[in-house]
Amino acid sequence: MDLASFKNTIEHERNFTLRRAIERLREGIFDPLAVRLLTAREDKLVRAFDQGLSSPRDNFSPHLCVAGDYGQGKSHSLAYLQEKALKDGFATSMINLDPREVPFHDFRQVYRELLARIRFPDHEGTFFSRWKSWSEDFASRAKNNGNRIQATLPDEMPHFFKAMLTAAANKTIPLSDKKKTLKKHRQYHPREFPFLLKRALSGTVVPVYRLRNVCRYRSVDFYKDAPLKCTNPHDYLTQIFCMAALFKQMGYKGWVVLFDEGESIAQMRITGRSKSYRYLHRFFLNSPAVTELYPVFAFTDDFFFRLKEEDYDRIRVTKKGELPYFDMNYAHAWKNLDVHRLHDLSGKEWDELTRKLLLLHTKAYKWTPENGRIQEEMETVLAQTVNRETRLRMQSLVNQLDIAHQEGIQEDRGRSFIY
Repeated sequence: MDLASFKNTIEHERNFTLRRAIERLREGIFDPLAVRLLTAREDKLVRAFDQGLSSPRDNFSPHLCVAGDYGQGKSHSLAYLQEKALKDGFATSMINLDPREVPFHDFRQVYRELLARIRFPDHEGTFFSRWKSWSEDFASRAKNNGNRIQATLPDEMPHFFKAMLTAAANKTIPLSDKKKTLKKHRQYHPREFPFLLKRALSGTVVPVYRLRNVCRYRSVDFYKDAPLKCTNPHDYLTQIFCMAALFKQMGYKGWVVLFDEGESIAQMRITGRSKSYRYLHRFFLNSPAVTELYPVFAFTDDFFFRLKEEDYDRIRVTKKGELPYFDMNYAHAWKNLDVHRLHDLSGKEWDELTRKLLLLHTKAYKWTPENGRIQEEMETVLAQTVNRETRLRMQSLVNQLDIAHQEGIQEDRGRSFIY
């Protein structure tokens, strides 16, 4: 964004929004307005995003890896891409991977986090509420031609989720007061059905007997075809691909899932890395390619170094005999990944960024900087912090602007006292 567009944008923003952006930058926290206004090299980032989406190659599914050192703006770039995806009509979810809280090899937990943080471009709410609203519209449109909601669900969708989504879409069978008193209907508790379905669809374990009652009274005829439980972690991954296809039917372009701190995968034990690589392989080289799902990962170079150094011939001894830890040489299989590499900003780019930051700060706090002096002080700060992370350099610049602002206030008070 050039300076002219930048000035025009901040002129139309509320003062509260501008101050919130500065305060979050001061604390090193990401702010939607700051992400939109202060992203450098956004043209290259957008081209990499669009290219990874529009032209899958060599049997690769659509994907993008944002690579860079700590503090170079990977999280900032992911936040920018999420906002772009929402504007383009995608449903989005962005999560931070963590070896303890959200390990990538525990895909049930990953699935839960993705569902909890889902965002829609035209609707505020959860996936459950959006699915309920869309299925009601579908039922009203399909009433005359006999279509049923389960016909919209992908064939590859695990039985458990197919039953839960159908139950969430159907209405509860009404019972008369006399039937409610019968012993065979003692489990008829319609008020708890939405609660149980929300928990089941979010990945929380719900007793099977309670889900059977939900399906029984929500007219899910096929629920007995397989067990109403999901114990295989691969089913949660399959469900993510199926949900992306489902979003396409619901009128969105697909589902963009963004994973920050992807280098945490390399920090796990070998068993965890083995499972994680297997899941990643399905994201990168899913066959056939699923174009409705667009995963974006943020990695440091530590991840790629670990990938190259893995002993892919290493085996483990089990009761079934000797088994390899890894299914393949992933370093070789992923040598052509779509990678957008971040680099330190040039002097010219930092100069443009400081000018924008100065305009944002003066507009937010309504003060006029002294001509030339403030810009020189910011250049001095940049020279003193040349070896620091980008995030820390931004904090230092904001602190310098705060000091200049306070000095201007004190000078104004001094002049008022003299007069």
